[in-house]
Amino acid sequence: MKSAEIPLGPVSQELQATAYTDPLTGLGNRHRMRERTRQLSLERASDPAPFTIGIANLDAFKPINDLFGVEAGDEILCQVAHRLKACIPDGATVTRHDGDEFAFVLPLVFERVGAEKFGQMIREVLSAPYDLGDRNVRLSASFGFAIHPFAGDEFDDLLKNAETALYRSKRRGRGQITVYSKEIAQEMKRATQLEQALRNAIISDVIDVHFQPIVSLANNMVLGFEALARWNDPDLGFVSPAVFVPLAEERGFIDALSEALLRKAAEAALSWPRELFLSFNLSSAQLMDPGTSSSVLAILARVGLDPHRLELEITETAVMSSADTAHRIIADLRAVGVRISLDDFGTGQSSLGRLREFIFDKVKIDRAFVSRMNSDRASEHIIKAVLAMCEGLELRVVAEGIEEHAEAAKLKALGCAMGQGYYFGKPVDSVATLRYLQTHYFEAASEREIA
Repeated sequence: MKSAEIPLGPVSQELQATAYTDPLTGLGNRHRMRERTRQLSLERASDPAPFTIGIANLDAFKPINDLFGVEAGDEILCQVAHRLKACIPDGATVTRHDGDEFAFVLPLVFERVGAEKFGQMIREVLSAPYDLGDRNVRLSASFGFAIHPFAGDEFDDLLKNAETALYRSKRRGRGQITVYSKEIAQEMKRATQLEQALRNAIISDVIDVHFQPIVSLANNMVLGFEALARWNDPDLGFVSPAVFVPLAEERGFIDALSEALLRKAAEAALSWPRELFLSFNLSSAQLMDPGTSSSVLAILARVGLDPHRLELEITETAVMSSADTAHRIIADLRAVGVRISLDDFGTGQSSLGRLREFIFDKVKIDRAFVSRMNSDRASEHIIKAVLAMCEGLELRVVAEGIEEHAEAAKLKALGCAMGQGYYFGKPVDSVATLRYLQTHYFEAASEREIA
């Protein structure tokens, strides 16, 4: 005989309602989401029609609290909750999941396209300005969805996979939408493994520095070397700096990586002739950190490298990220003799404006123009214009990505002073760099003296 269910009294019902409700927004909480998901799973046990759960995270919400105070942040969360309650479909459930995250249980969303369309609709709803009385604030949101039963039968599995999808969205930038799949799970697993391996490599100080020569196009004599990060992991193999440097920026340990690389590069440069310079790249994150200039100079002082031998390469995009801070960093470094080079010139925005507003010593013409200059008249004319402009501004110029004699000859004829690329030498480690100097600098200098 089945035992009869004992109905809850008014006090118990009130306690249960409180336990299932978010006190700030009045929405359900994580317990409500779990219970609703459990109910749907039971209802569809005999007829396993899919359903979807999702999580929305407000992008860059923390600065709202920092700039305007916690009360303003709470007001925005309440406005978000009001919008979500007003627009979710019949039968769907919306809850406040955690902090600046909201969650959904969507009984009538059966597949990926439906989840993406729902995410696009909610994203649009949440993008309208939020009224804080004397000001308006705009926000974006990122989304992660998991579809039952493909992403899991149990609530904990579904939630974990929705969070994995959300994490991928956040890594891709603001306002992204991801629906969980096995392929995405593998991608995120690899990303997590890569991140952990990179952290360990930085702690173990095993990321190496290689050097590529920068030469005078007039006589092919070496003038200096650009330092380039290289990482060979025992398990992952060679990992491109185009992968691990942005990852270090994104995960917040670019400072540790860059400081270790600059130290190694400066130590190597001590064994070169004193007239040769060292070129080193600064990241956008470093140009947003007021402590960058003192950090760079402290490393040079510890190693014993003359600041006049250091040239820091920065990109236009990095400069634009935080112009005021970047301006102070550049001024502090130039004041002690460090030279500043604008890298990848012509590929960013407002290049002419950056040259007017900032004081640079050198401009590097991006290889995208160099590689096409002998087959594309537009690229050749752009290079001519850059050279003429830099001559007028008294800026030195380096052409990057030179791979053929014809490119070097054309650039020399056009009046470009310096070049860099595989034609002159590939990046090699510090020991091979000394061998390169023996044949391309010392012996070449001796031959010129004899002649």
